[in-house]
Order: sequence, then C-alpha cells, then structure tokens
Amino acid sequence: MTATISPLILKAWLHDGGEIALLDVREHGQFGESHLFYAVPLPFSRLELDIWRLVPRNSVRCVVYDSGAHDSFDVARRAAARLEALGWTNVCVLEGGTRAWQAAGYALFAGVNLPSKSFGELAEHAYRTPRISADDLAQRLARGEQLVVLDGRPFSEFRKMNIPTALCCPNGELPYRIKSIVPDESTPIVVNCAGRTRSIIGAQTLINLGLRNPVYALENGTQGWYLRDHALEHGGTRTYAPDSGTTVLRDNARKLAARFSAASVDAATVREWAAQHDRTLYLCDVRMPEEFAQGSLPGAQHTPGGQLMQAFDQYVGVRGARLVLFDDDGVRAPTVASWLRQMGHEAWVLQEGLASGLALPSRTATQSPPAPARIDAIEAARLADRHEIAIIDLRGSMEFRKAHIAGATWTIRPRLAEALRDERRPVVIVADDDAAARWAVETEWPQTLPQPLLLKGGLPAWRQAGLPVEATTGTPPDADCIDFLFFVHDRHDGNKEAARRYLAWETGLVAQLDDQEIAAFRLPAAERSHDR
Repeated sequence: MTATISPLILKAWLHDGGEIALLDVREHGQFGESHLFYAVPLPFSRLELDIWRLVPRNSVRCVVYDSGAHDSFDVARRAAARLEALGWTNVCVLEGGTRAWQAAGYALFAGVNLPSKSFGELAEHAYRTPRISADDLAQRLARGEQLVVLDGRPFSEFRKMNIPTALCCPNGELPYRIKSIVPDESTPIVVNCAGRTRSIIGAQTLINLGLRNPVYALENGTQGWYLRDHALEHGGTRTYAPDSGTTVLRDNARKLAARFSAASVDAATVREWAAQHDRTLYLCDVRMPEEFAQGSLPGAQHTPGGQLMQAFDQYVGVRGARLVLFDDDGVRAPTVASWLRQMGHEAWVLQEGLASGLALPSRTATQSPPAPARIDAIEAARLADRHEIAIIDLRGSMEFRKAHIAGATWTIRPRLAEALRDERRPVVIVADDDAAARWAVETEWPQTLPQPLLLKGGLPAWRQAGLPVEATTGTPPDADCIDFLFFVHDRHDGNKEAARRYLAWETGLVAQLDDQEIAAFRLPAAERSHDR
C-alpha cells in the first residue's frame, strides 16, 4: 500500500534542499483552479505519456495529490499505484490532498506557471525594470517615433494578437537576435507579452546584457493595451529573419551567467552526472523548434529558452534537479541559465554546446499497451443508428462541445469506469490521442465489458465520410469539464473584466507567498527605477 505524508512533513520536504517531485495528478482545469505553489501538473489522463520526461529518475521522492474531496475519484492513490507499477520506488500520497494542505494553514493558488510568474513580479521589483504605459506607447507610435516593439511570446501566441508594429522574438532568442533587429544603440526597445511576466523578463534580459538602448517593458502587455481601448492586430506574421542570429553579445552573456554562478561544465562531467543514481539530470536544448528538429544532442529534451523561464514546470518535474543548458552560439544558453539561477534552480551551461559531442542515454519511455481493434466510420454509424453500440468520446471537453457524434457520451480517463457503470452494449471510443486512449482502456476498462473498438481516424474520419456531427453549448456541463481551465479563460477574447481579474491575480501573487517561498528565489537587491 502506498505511503501517505502529512502537509507538515511535505512542507518541510519542499524546503530541505533535496530533490522532490510534487505531482498534481488531477486534470488541467482542476489544477488551474487551486493547487500547491511548487506542484507540477501531471494529469492522470496523461500519466504514462509524460512521467519519464518530467521525472526521469525513478528513485526520486515523489508526492502525488488530488483534492482529497469525495468527488476526486481517489485519483491520487490510483496515480501512485500506476507510478509504482511503472517502477517508481519512492512514492507518497499527500494525506487529505489540497483540502488538508489548506486546513494546515498553507496557501493554494489559482492559475498556471506560478513560480515563474511570481518570479517575474519579484524581478520587476528587484531590478526596478523600466516600463512604459499603453497610452504612452500608443502616443509614440501615433507620432511616428522611431522605436522597436518586440513580442517575447512564441509565434503561436503572437499570431492570436499583437501590438501594432510588433515583431515576434521569443525571449529566449533576444540575446541572439537583438543586434540584428536593432543594430544601433539609441533606438528605444519595448518588450511585450500578453500580460506581465515575459514583458518584464524580456526587457530586463536586454538590460542585463548591457544594451545601451532605452529598454522598457510594456505595462500589462496586450491585455493592458486592450483595456486602454487601443486596437490589437490579429494573425500577425512579423518575425526575425532566419539568418538574424549573431554572437556579438557572447561575452556579455558569459559575464552575465558568471554573475549569477551559472558556471560552464564540460561533456565529461555531464556524463559522470548522468551516471549518478542519487541526482536527477535534465539536458536542455534551448534553441528554437526548427533548430531542434534539424538535430540535437542524444538524450536532450527541447526546452526553448523563453518558455523554459516562463513555464518551467511544463519541462522539469523535479525540484532541486541539475539542469545543463546548451545552444550552438554561446549566447542563448548562458543568458537563460542566468535567469534559472535567480529562480533558484541549479543551472549549468554545457561547454561547446551542440559541438560538445555529448551523448546521453535516451530516456526510457513507457511502451503503450496494444491498441484496441478498430472500426471504420461507416460501420460505426450503421451500428449507432440501430442503437447497438455506445459511443464514448475521450477528446477534450471543449472539442466535444464544438462537434461530436450524436448520442456520444463525453468522459475522461479518471471517470471512464463511472461513465460505463450501467453500460451493457459494445463500446466504440472516439479519441484524438491514440496513446492516451490506449492507457485509459488498459487501466480503467471494466472487466464486465468486452474490450472496446476504437473509431478509425477519429472524428475527422467520421466527418470525411460525410456523417453528421452536432455541437452543444452546455454538454458536458462546466462542472464536469475538469480538463478545461475556466479561470479568466476569455481574457483574450474581448472580456475586459476577465483581463482585469487576470492582471489583478498576477500582481497579487507575491502577497500570497510565504517567507520560505520568497527566500527560494535568488534575485539581487533593487537597482534602478525608470517608469514611463
């Protein structure tokens, strides 16, 4: 039987300096509504798919939790059992889940990427990062002043909405691209994101690298721009030229890394680290996706630099682990490492980067179970018309609302058995993630039912066959959509009140942290102040 751990002991573990993986195994929506500060999201519906990437050492301390409520479907214990079956040897369950944690006097947090966003707020205060208001920027643009607006988000986010004239340059690329984008030392530079964190970190990155240009973070990003009734652009395509990378700032980046003790390490030492059984190691390629796709070091995972800073918990599941960062230019990795050190992580920079010759063993992935037998759309439609089969849809709840087969029932892996409790007919499963569907069937399928059939090609094949689908606005009801985070979800879709709530949430994060959580960051003392 899996051991349990009290909130008091867990709190001590989180700050004892040892490695620990704190895993919230509820679904995305549940996690985003209320979770522990250092929790890493690992939804039960994706447990086997993501565990090796997030927690590659199977002897590390792992603590899993759910809400502790009666409607949690005991997912924490079920997830712990799965981890133990997969070979993890040091797994505990937080006794009483989030309810017990809160009852013990500890805070719970809404939203996602909490440590990174809290760090951004603290960084702005520590550095007194220069900022510019939406109105001031709008006036300067209207006057035709010479300045450059850089959007520090990934291109996929930039396309949704952007500040007029802005050029997409993710924060991790700024050290490598900025001297090509802004070759002079006098043009003002404004860095923005959708809210606050990446605006602050992007602007401060350029300042920390020693740029002489006036540099500002756009206060409250695109949301602040919209709240002041300035028009956003949509579907933007402006970005840096493919050949815009330059190593002009290499020495600056190395000095910056050294300033925050982000030392370099050679390939031989990293090989020795990889062989240690008592430490967890992540080898992180911080370059862009297209560069990673062209070839990387064996054993590396892709962690684009800007997103590694912004969404650390989506790439690294073990608090206190070693991270070795690399690039092929000597500019990006040391700059990102300087920030990770300030965030409290043990970040190193690989000497010679991509040319180092380092090769680590590939991480062991959990082999998917055999796929269920498949049924084509025409045959499934014929049986459904006769009510001879039940159709279970395992896609995302919002995708189900947009389009699904008439009569289908939506559910998700933690609740699959419950959804089938009274079913006696053969079942056809609709899925858009074959591996996730296999694991759901393998671990959750009732023994009283015959093995299901998987709809060949999923809903796209159904539609291509000319078969009808239907849309619903309230089915499944919001309370059942545990995979979707409703918390200010429409802040980018014209809901100004949601945008205000989001910005208030972001600026209020630091006030919720306790002394130990604040002390875990390693920021310098306050330096400068330049508000516009």
